[in-house]
Amino acid sequence: MNAERKHSASPEGTERLGAALAPELKPGDVLVLSGELGVGKTRFVAGLVRALQPGARVRSPSFTLVNEYAGPPPLAHLDLYRLATREVDGLGLDEYAERAILAVEWGERLPAAWRTEALTIALEAGEGEARTLTASAEAGRGRELLEAWRALPERA
Repeated sequence: MNAERKHSASPEGTERLGAALAPELKPGDVLVLSGELGVGKTRFVAGLVRALQPGARVRSPSFTLVNEYAGPPPLAHLDLYRLATREVDGLGLDEYAERAILAVEWGERLPAAWRTEALTIALEAGEGEARTLTASAEAGRGRELLEAWRALPERA
């Protein structure tokens, strides 16, 4: 599995990285976002959403589990923090994937089949507000998105 790192100096930089990746995404794409609480997963998704739907208000779906944004293309922002892997099947992921991009916080809780062709982005805290975002992919569409990630600026 190949990996590519990007660096953000601030929450706004993390959003800029999300916004830069957004034009490459299409319905059915899966982004697996992982990292500790407060590391910037929602800020990254905010960048994605605002690039696709300017002016949208982005909130963490911690309690609602799924927030949908109209796009185009539509994006479903999921937060699996409160769910076990076996509970994820009840969310109707197939229906979301048919029409939307899936950006999944705590995405490591997705069933393995959903992660196979996903782009995984692991966020790690650095000094102060700095973050390191490491993207990786195993196969298929995830690999294509990893190539798009490689083309983004190294620092934001």
